[in-house]
Amino acid sequence: MAGISMALAPVENATDCEKDIVRPVANFSPSLWGEQFTKFAFDTELAQKYVREIERLKNEVRSTLTAPENTLVQTMNLIDILERLGVSYHFEDEIEELLERFFNLNSNYEDEAYDLYTVALHFRLFRQHGYRISCGIFKKFTEENGSFKETIKQDARGLLSLYEAAYLRVQGEDILEDAIAFTTDNLKSMAPHLSSTLEKQVAHALVQCLHFGNPRIEAHNFISIYEEDESKNELLLRFAKLDYNSLQMLHKQELYEVSRWWKELDLVSKLPYARDRVVECFFWAMGVYHEPQYSIARIMLTKTIAMTSIIDDTYDAYGTVEELEIFTEAIMRWDISEIGRLPEYIKPFYSALLNLYEQFEEELSKDGRSYAVHYAKEALKELVRTYYVEAKWFIEGYLPPFSEYMSNALITCTYVYHTTTSLLGIKSVTKEEFEWLNNKPKILMASLIICRLIDDIATYEVEKERGQIATGRGIICINVGIQHITETNGISYLV
Repeated sequence: MAGISMALAPVENATDCEKDIVRPVANFSPSLWGEQFTKFAFDTELAQKYVREIERLKNEVRSTLTAPENTLVQTMNLIDILERLGVSYHFEDEIEELLERFFNLNSNYEDEAYDLYTVALHFRLFRQHGYRISCGIFKKFTEENGSFKETIKQDARGLLSLYEAAYLRVQGEDILEDAIAFTTDNLKSMAPHLSSTLEKQVAHALVQCLHFGNPRIEAHNFISIYEEDESKNELLLRFAKLDYNSLQMLHKQELYEVSRWWKELDLVSKLPYARDRVVECFFWAMGVYHEPQYSIARIMLTKTIAMTSIIDDTYDAYGTVEELEIFTEAIMRWDISEIGRLPEYIKPFYSALLNLYEQFEEELSKDGRSYAVHYAKEALKELVRTYYVEAKWFIEGYLPPFSEYMSNALITCTYVYHTTTSLLGIKSVTKEEFEWLNNKPKILMASLIICRLIDDIATYEVEKERGQIATGRGIICINVGIQHITETNGISYLV
């Protein structure tokens, strides 16, 4: 068995015997934010003013979107702009109705009227919304040998549209695989010579494709670009700015609430070995859903992520095998009477965790949905069991086979638990949906695999420094004999 690096860490409020316990030390950096988010005065008058103006403009935007005189091309362009501006959630029903109608038209994209920009945009929008549109519509832009035509090399707007569309490819779509390389090379070479607004869009897209970004950051970025566009629609721009500011006020209020909750728990001082990352947890939750109707769900999810972070660090960077075994059993039993068996340092957290779930049950019982908390508890128990297995591997220096590692690691990536908890505060989610999720459908399993492998690639160097070799990359390096595994060859081996 391989050895691990350990460091001596004192135990808070420990006996003389306990002070000699050897623990792994992660040395996490302190929070960047201090207490700046624990102070916020919500301007009710301004918020109401925003709401009134947004409602007024929303009707105008809806009329613009659904105007009967609009052509297919005009409407699809409007949908794209609304989505990029971050306001399409106001018009979900209208957009879905329009897309369904347009898709059923079976438009002839072979027609010369449909240029590269338009074909790629329509392809992307249809695929984003779940319509099965064939990548064969791009063949008109290729030569007989399959390479892309020279005539489109200078069409920067079209190339950018194709580049974004190609990220929605599925396995076996070689034309879109080729499109990524073709568009990337050409966009890189022409970027310095483009107009200011287009150059900014290209530069941003090459760093991070459209689908990888946090929706709020992407909206903010596009608003700043769109207002410089000479062809901008002033109505859409004003509506987007008002909506962005209104949502930002709501998000600040939510962040204030969770920051105050976190401060009152005082786990930062009680568990100094753990990460203080409640602000980042809120940002994570905001990436799941930013819309105002998910405010309660967002707060609940943030709190569960923050508590999971403490649990993760306890297993990953502090607890002994004996302590973790007791803590795991306490989570399995989910009973406050178990607190007497726990190590002193983790008692405040265990009490806070059980209290949090009691609050969830009380909140959800108002809508007759307290049953949802059961699924969250069971998902957390499963997560903790796998954390314990992983911690034993690390502490005992055990290197599992890759298949054994992955069966456990798909749970420790936390996506099962956090997908479940993300649904807690959504009133429309019923018991049937939780049961469906509990059976781990294919879409969830795919997410678990992607999350785990990407996480292993990203955190490998840090974990290696701490002596953690039982990770996807670490196991591949040892079993395959690679001295250093990069993101590129790591993806190849892991996938």
